[in-house]
Amino acid sequence: AYCKNLKFQISNLKLVYERHRHRYEFNNKYKKQFEKAGLVFSGTSPDGKLVEAVEIPNHPFFVGTQFHPEYKSRPLKPHPLFVEFIKAAKERKERR
Repeated sequence: AYCKNLKFQISNLKLVYERHRHRYEFNNKYKKQFEKAGLVFSGTSPDGKLVEAVEIPNHPFFVGTQFHPEYKSRPLKPHPLFVEFIKAAKERKERR
């Protein structure tokens, strides 16, 4: 997937390889409407046709992916999305 803003920037990669297991795709017919509402399409297939990841930039942690980060996680090496999610949850708890 090609990534722009996504929390993936934590790894400073523009191209990431993830595992999939799904039968669903985002309908690009609605892309402009979602962008207008603030959703960022931050990850796409190499050809740019398939949405792989979305996020809301001003939200503490609103990230959606088509791939399965749990497939690449290991007990001592969790996927970066899980690490960032835990960090965001911890920061939120500390602010309360």
